[in-house]
Amino acid sequence: MDKIDLLITNANVLTLDCENSRAGSVAVKDGKIVNIWQEPEPPIGSINVTNQTELVNLHGATLLPGFIDTHNHILMYSSMQNQVDCSSPKNKTINDIKESIRLKVKEMQVNEWVVGHSYDDTLLYERRHLTRYDLDEVAPNNPVLIRHTSGHLAAANSLGLEYAGLDNSVSDPQGGHYGRDDKGQLNGVLYEPSAMQVVLDQIPKQSNEERIQQLGKTSQEYLAHGITTNTDAAVGMFDGLQELDIHLKAAERNVNPMRTQLMIMHHFLREGEKYAGYSAEELDKELKERSNGRVQLDSAKMFQDGSIQGLTGALRQPYYQHPEIYGDLIHDEQLFQEEVLNLHERGFRITTHGNGDRAIGSILDAYANSLEKSPHNDHRHRIEHVQTATTDDLARMGKLGVAGSFFINHVYYWGDRHEQIFLGPERARRISPLAEAIEHNVLFTLHSDCPVTPISPLFSVWAAVNRITREGKVLGPEQRIDVETALKSMTIYGAKFIFEEENIGSIEVGKKADFAVLEADPTKVDPTEIKDISINATFIGGKPVYGHETLMTN
Repeated sequence: MDKIDLLITNANVLTLDCENSRAGSVAVKDGKIVNIWQEPEPPIGSINVTNQTELVNLHGATLLPGFIDTHNHILMYSSMQNQVDCSSPKNKTINDIKESIRLKVKEMQVNEWVVGHSYDDTLLYERRHLTRYDLDEVAPNNPVLIRHTSGHLAAANSLGLEYAGLDNSVSDPQGGHYGRDDKGQLNGVLYEPSAMQVVLDQIPKQSNEERIQQLGKTSQEYLAHGITTNTDAAVGMFDGLQELDIHLKAAERNVNPMRTQLMIMHHFLREGEKYAGYSAEELDKELKERSNGRVQLDSAKMFQDGSIQGLTGALRQPYYQHPEIYGDLIHDEQLFQEEVLNLHERGFRITTHGNGDRAIGSILDAYANSLEKSPHNDHRHRIEHVQTATTDDLARMGKLGVAGSFFINHVYYWGDRHEQIFLGPERARRISPLAEAIEHNVLFTLHSDCPVTPISPLFSVWAAVNRITREGKVLGPEQRIDVETALKSMTIYGAKFIFEEENIGSIEVGKKADFAVLEADPTKVDPTEIKDISINATFIGGKPVYGHETLMTN
């Protein structure tokens, strides 16, 4: 009889297996689940408990598989902790933001960069973007860059533009543009990363060690939400392959204890770049070797449009209050198809950002072209966000076997404004159409896109089940899904996304012992209370990584 390392008893176990079975106790050895019993305690003589066995009595608390967040930006989030918080509702007016910047400037040297995050023009009293002129008033001698809450826009002051070498004669970059006033002069608003990057490049970089420590601190916040496997969704997007080095070293040293998946920005896989000619298998092998097996390749990451709330998402029909604007595709469609085919033939799973339905259609065209020229039955290519997918788009996704990672938190955080400003009532009620995704057999997950919205799997589950907006309206009730399915979208479906369904995502014998302990059962409480359930503890590979002080009884 094998000795066991961990015994969890008196638990309400939601296995989230194919039968949604429940259990009462679980045994773990060498990081894997070795036994599951229906009873609250295993039958006498069925296992070998020793003095080295950790005994955890949950006293009726709920045990779930560890949550899998398939799309967020943890490294970006970790770097924001020392920046100026320009978010709303904390800041109600542009003057509120200016005052925060003014106070920050007082702490800094002349010419030192001031960086802020999360301003939202649609929640400010003025209902407009920050401009260089606003920022110049409070920081005339310091370069300033303030990122928009969407992550797809930013505002710079005059000194920031000057440091970046931007003047009124500059041409718009591919996939983005520079905001201008009614005289054609730059107003400081930068639309999309291609326009932001030249300014970002001027900001002094922190050392790798500083960022590794920041990442470790932020990972503790993720663990406190029950996340055991996490995907950084755009590695190299802003700071190049330094971002990859930070992730690998943080994992190697166990500074970040989570299982880590990385979406590598596609341009590093092009001819002349570091990973030119690499197959997906070769790159995955390198990531594992450099991280002691703790980091895996998720995919090659591409973007084909921007943000609905930034008016840069590519729509088939114009924006509701801006009938002259349709948004733009980032890549020329022919070149896009050629690059997708190249990555597909090298074995890469491809994840492409698509918010607007025109972008979603373009992505599906590229995937269909690749699958026709180089068939692959289990590619699991994905579309990220899938915000405005039509019924026809979803049907096509199901037919092609394309998965969708839905940014469901949009319903709460932007649903009212989608209805009133960006999309209008008809299109807004069907953002993140999960019920239709199920109808068309689309494999899907939910995600936070942190730091765009706060990290919290249970909040995403709550949003999918209730579809309640910030103003308290139920937006598109016909697109709500049941609690078990929502939980699976953050666990076993996430495991399927990353080809790990045999190892994680449900509580079954032989799988890794990744668990989240919840104070209450999400399937039993009032659905409107799901987001408020506390996470008591988190385990990775049978080892407690959060909350264990209150659980261990031996």
